Amino acid sequence: MTQHLAAPSTGTSDDAAGHRTGWWQDAVIYQVYPRSFADGNGDGMGDLAGVTARLPYLRDLGVDAVWLSPFYASPQADAGYDVADYRAIDPMFGTLLDADALIRDAHDLGLRIIVDLVPNHSSDQHEWFKRALAEGPGSALRERYHFRPGKGVSGELPPNDWESIFGGPAWTRTTDADGTPGEWYLHLFAPEQPDFNWEHPAVADEFRSILRFWLDMGVDGFRVDVAHGLVKAEGLPDLGSHDQLKLLGNDVMPFFDQDGVHEIYRSWRTILDEYPGDRIAVAEAWTPTVERTANYVRPDEMHQAFNFQYLATAWDAAQLRTVIDTSLNAMRPVGAPTTWVLSNHDVTRHATRFANPAGLGTQIRTAGDRELGLRRARAASLLMLALPGSAYVYQGEELGLPDVTDLPDEARQDPSFFRAEGQDGFRDGCRVPIPWTREGSSYGFGAGSSWLPQPAGWGELSIEAQTGVAGSTLELYRAAIAARRVHPGLGAGTAVEWLDAPEGLLVFARPGFVCTVNTTSAPVRIPVRGTVLLSSTPVAADGAEIELPADSTVWWTV
Repeated sequence: MTQHLAAPSTGTSDDAAGHRTGWWQDAVIYQVYPRSFADGNGDGMGDLAGVTARLPYLRDLGVDAVWLSPFYASPQADAGYDVADYRAIDPMFGTLLDADALIRDAHDLGLRIIVDLVPNHSSDQHEWFKRALAEGPGSALRERYHFRPGKGVSGELPPNDWESIFGGPAWTRTTDADGTPGEWYLHLFAPEQPDFNWEHPAVADEFRSILRFWLDMGVDGFRVDVAHGLVKAEGLPDLGSHDQLKLLGNDVMPFFDQDGVHEIYRSWRTILDEYPGDRIAVAEAWTPTVERTANYVRPDEMHQAFNFQYLATAWDAAQLRTVIDTSLNAMRPVGAPTTWVLSNHDVTRHATRFANPAGLGTQIRTAGDRELGLRRARAASLLMLALPGSAYVYQGEELGLPDVTDLPDEARQDPSFFRAEGQDGFRDGCRVPIPWTREGSSYGFGAGSSWLPQPAGWGELSIEAQTGVAGSTLELYRAAIAARRVHPGLGAGTAVEWLDAPEGLLVFARPGFVCTVNTTSAPVRIPVRGTVLLSSTPVAADGAEIELPADSTVWWTV
């Protein structure tokens, strides 16, 4: 594959406050889940050709970059997050030529491409792991994973008490060539996803090579899956408790957020900086605090980290103000942009989360009040896009899509669904292929059906049905993203100025701009703040005051 470089750089420099500047500082990044975005060959599964054909839509939406979930060669035990070959495309998604065409066409349209990288674990069908099993105990390749003898009289117990995120022990026992039980190997996720041993130099060397392979292909960055998981505590100590999933996000675990991960990302940063075009790395790092998340985006490490604390915050003014302040304060000292995200491929879409009572978490199985959820989702999206930093949009949220909560059990494909315990197995609801047209066997997703069933009436939420329709959620997103590009008070920055507001409301100012948010269930009269730039629900001024509807956001120019 011939090398080609990213779209021309806008430059990277330091601003007056000494903070780093670059395209990622205020980017709107659109997440594509390839199997559910667009089907180019009519087999019911989304693919790279389908994404490429739909790139003009993303350009017209106004986003700066496209992040694609994994498309590598994989047995698909966890929807592609079990990678067998990091330099090959899974046939269900296409070929390397298709990937090359996608990157080139995106750059021609002014879009940057970010690809998923999965360094914590491989597939059990990765060549290293298959050879490690075949060669048996003592194989040098076993040192590239975490193989250990078991405890107990006959090694019948796992090496420690760690639990898998997908449920059950984080260890699976192997079988030796003579049929007898052998060593155990570590997998923090599914048994088909053995964890790499990042203490082994061959692992670090391999991933530096993988980075260069895709950078030479022209990608503009990497979203790093389980960025907090690569390094395990020395000696793999017992945690000493059960129900370990309940501890995630509250404590530093012996298998998550170990300080040693940061040396890995410093070495990666030197590679990224060798390439022109401001190539970036984005951390998916679940940490106990936003302050620990900030460690991943120090000036010599990654460029961004997902703000999961914001995603998990309820539709409540006081809680939102707290997490906004905490997030901005944590990122300011390291000069990194704060990121904002409301939905992704692992959580219930926010149009459905906000349709349900608060306190149910980020994975919800009930549809709730659809009208309420959409109203709040639109308001929350305008709030997110008004905040300083970078925003992530998950495919279909710009259509106001709800989660599909009534998928029949026989249609579900989330691997967690088939396990007795562990991570919620209902992620299929946010992965249903998005609708492009009002009609058709898959509402324009492809020429045939879709790999997950789409609801009746899906077409009325389609791109076709919403394009050019005043007040539609799609046009709201288009207008908001367009305004971010031109208004000096939107996009990059490190702070907001909070203004006095009644209980249940948020009011903040940025240069030449004010955002007002009503998170209550009743309209509230507030002073006119300037000229209405955009609103999530219709508003009308009455002299010096305006009635701010329930669950709504208004942008003002001042």
